[in-house]
Amino acid sequence: MAQTVWALFPPILTIALALATKEVYMSLLIGIFSGAMLLTDFNIVDSILTMFQVMEEKVGGNVNILVFLVMLGIIVAAISRSGATAAYGEWASRQIHGKKSALLLTALLGVVIFIDDYFNCLTVGTVMRPITDKFKVSRAKVAYIIDATAAPVCILAPVSSWAAAVGSSLPEGSSIDGFGLFLQTIPINLYAILTMLFMLFIALTGRDFATMGKVVRENNKHFKISEEYKEEETEEAKKGNGKIIDLMLPILVLIAACVYGMLYTGGINEGKTIADAFADCDSAKSLALGSFIAFVFMGLLYLPRRVISFDSFCECFGMGFKAMVPAIFILCLAWTMSGIVSEKYLNLGGYVGNLVGDNASLGLFLPAIFFIVAAFLAFATGTSWGTFGILIPIAVAVVGIENYNGLVLAVAAVLSGAVAGDHASPISDTTILASAGAQCHHIDHVSTQLPYVLLVVMCSFVGYIVDGFTNNGFAGLAVGIVMLAIVCLFIRAKVPAVEIDNPQD
Repeated sequence: MAQTVWALFPPILTIALALATKEVYMSLLIGIFSGAMLLTDFNIVDSILTMFQVMEEKVGGNVNILVFLVMLGIIVAAISRSGATAAYGEWASRQIHGKKSALLLTALLGVVIFIDDYFNCLTVGTVMRPITDKFKVSRAKVAYIIDATAAPVCILAPVSSWAAAVGSSLPEGSSIDGFGLFLQTIPINLYAILTMLFMLFIALTGRDFATMGKVVRENNKHFKISEEYKEEETEEAKKGNGKIIDLMLPILVLIAACVYGMLYTGGINEGKTIADAFADCDSAKSLALGSFIAFVFMGLLYLPRRVISFDSFCECFGMGFKAMVPAIFILCLAWTMSGIVSEKYLNLGGYVGNLVGDNASLGLFLPAIFFIVAAFLAFATGTSWGTFGILIPIAVAVVGIENYNGLVLAVAAVLSGAVAGDHASPISDTTILASAGAQCHHIDHVSTQLPYVLLVVMCSFVGYIVDGFTNNGFAGLAVGIVMLAIVCLFIRAKVPAVEIDNPQD
């Protein structure tokens, strides 16, 4: 069953069940077990053992991310228990004058925190959720804004963990400068650029449509918080006397410590340049290091000043872990799913790679083909980085190093498609963490943002067709922007404003 069309079955089954039943845990478990059954020729006992073997490998390999999530949950719980979040919310509500301003500030913060998508999703949600709640902004819409400024921003940032992932995906022994290649893909990464433009259009005009429009209209009538988060919020009754500085300082230290962690694990102390250190960093280990430093700093900031009592501070350990349990559970299952379809097991990437190689003769359509294949692969596996690792070497082999301009177009299409598929996938890490950051039900986030993703995918696809025929990435970018502008004008004319400050606008 490995490296055949059957490798598609587990992720497709998982995604179909999740969208149909809105039960993501059970859908993932069924999908994982179906993959294990295919691997073991339907031997039930061996399937169970295989499933847990893959889980052990994937969860063990990502333990630093789990540490980061738990530490961040504790930090968020302590900041909230201290009263600093409430103080910040009260101040911001006086400075921000409506839903539009709250959404734009959320987007701006998402752009500023470009170092890592995991860090982006959870930090933006932590800082902005009290403000967006104050103005009764739908949490599904907040999750979309967070998700649209996580991976799309990171893939456009020269200094980020994603830039390192792209450079490391080039074939061993390749003479190509990975960082230089990545820099040239930035202005022609159509999906990332168009997604940010479309996100700004939605935030500014409030013309929400499809599932998002329905959810936002219901939210305007009755502001709802998912049941799984209500109990957590009632536990925050015991507040400290924290001020805004007690929120801002831990967040700033967290950002600085995570950046330092990336430089440190990348070898900055061994004489490497900043660019090389970021390229060689261990981002997961850096996030764990940064979150622990921020946690220690927060204890030293709060306890001597009696912002929060020692007992209340210790209670935040359990509160923080509990708050992150849904995200951790989904992530562990999603990682297991990606393991089942990895090269070691069903080898979905190998099957897709062979399909791409067989269609290499399509020449002028190569950028568009790479875009769609990358989007599908990332959607099915829930991983952008895994998609880079599979398709970038294939792009190098198919296009060739001598055709450098064509290679830049092909790699840009792979990166763009990988972000698109990752953005849409219910089993993607960033989709899961955007839901966690906004404290929005996961499937609500997936179903509301999917129509928006598909619209931008359509514009990007046409842009990459133009790229293939003109051999000019900027021609495709121009066509994509024009197409998106036409779509936005149509939406503005046909869709009434759903969530803005002035309904007459």
